[in-house]
Amino acid sequence: MHNATLLALTLVPLLSLAACGEHATLPVEAGFGPNPALPPPNPTLIPTVEVASAEGWPQGAKPVAAPGLAVAAFATGLEHPRWLYVLPNGDVLVAETDAPPKPEDRKGIKGWIMGLLMREAGSSRPSANRITLLRDADHDGTVETRTVFLEGLNSPFGMALVGNDFYVADTDAVLRFPYREGETRITAPGTKLVDLPAGPINHHWTKSLVASPDGSRLYVGVGSNSNAAENGLAAEEGRAAIWEIDRRTGAHRVYASGLRNPVGMAFEPETGALWVAVNERDELGSDLVPDYMTMVKKGGFYGWPFSYWGRHVDERVQPQRPDLVAKAIVPDYGLGAHTASLGLTFHDDKLLPGHYRGGAFVGQHGSWNRNPPSGYRVIFVPFAHGRPAGPPENVLAGFLDAQGNARGRPVGVAVGKDGALLVADDVGNSIWRVTPAAGQVAER
Repeated sequence: MHNATLLALTLVPLLSLAACGEHATLPVEAGFGPNPALPPPNPTLIPTVEVASAEGWPQGAKPVAAPGLAVAAFATGLEHPRWLYVLPNGDVLVAETDAPPKPEDRKGIKGWIMGLLMREAGSSRPSANRITLLRDADHDGTVETRTVFLEGLNSPFGMALVGNDFYVADTDAVLRFPYREGETRITAPGTKLVDLPAGPINHHWTKSLVASPDGSRLYVGVGSNSNAAENGLAAEEGRAAIWEIDRRTGAHRVYASGLRNPVGMAFEPETGALWVAVNERDELGSDLVPDYMTMVKKGGFYGWPFSYWGRHVDERVQPQRPDLVAKAIVPDYGLGAHTASLGLTFHDDKLLPGHYRGGAFVGQHGSWNRNPPSGYRVIFVPFAHGRPAGPPENVLAGFLDAQGNARGRPVGVAVGKDGALLVADDVGNSIWRVTPAAGQVAER
């Protein structure tokens, strides 16, 4: 047995034992809504660790759908599928991707152990670095055609099509490729539109991407290079932000900042406003800090790293910036502490029951820094007049088994051309399709 493996087997149980005394004092639901509970911070010398071991789905098993809904596998046997994009003809693109090499991230004993734990959770394996096309030609809800749409990428994530230009957000750049409707593979070389922050730390490596409704601009989510600026503010240049990019020229600017890890982005259908799901900071206790979704305000600052949920100061960050804290925007809707809310999409179709129309679906990848765990589900948040209008509801659950192992972990969510909800599951290596249950009449 290698010395490193032996040390890991010794230290990981010690890490769990040292942190087991810290646990949530509030239900995870207390961290939801426009006014989530914000108890005093409860940091510990060794972070709370509650990792769901990645086991995958037993033969024939699947998530549990909410009453009135049904779920079935749309595609299986994928390699760490994380993000989805639906083309106008109904083809579904899936980014099969994982973290790139980042040799300066998670340094030291603590960082090394955290890396081991993340691998246990099903992450940080060699990235497939490709986008796969899935086609359901006969519209029966399962994929008949699967092709490699693009390959040789660098930890791809966000995707967008504008006219005949297909854009991919790699971890270090936005690339543009020519696209013709119906083709199942792009072989033409891409051109770089703009570089994105990456480098040897690249702590939050995913780069999400959406195009503005008129197609003139691209918006890219760029996560922070640390949990709470422990790598220094110089390492955060251009990060913890949403970039706005001119699609023709590549000229770009920071559109909104102070967003620790902005991932899922979508335009709310009634108002046209840009919304984003954001992962907040760790290691302040199981009850802090709620992840959130919020309407993105041009030029807005949302607190990271100096404060959270408006003006709640994070004392770990020094020196402080009271001038920035004073103008920190309070997010619109909490999504629960440590839920790792990644995917975000709005449903504006008539296939699912009318209750879901206009609301937001959120893929919650699941916690590692909360005891007991949170997330590991897909939720729905109702909207009215362009704003959240009620408590969250489960859409898909059952991603953890009775022993607390992860059968799957939901990430990206998208609405298919037929109105079905599609969910990328990077531990289950599947795409799930959610439709009305048998006997439910689809609204048309």
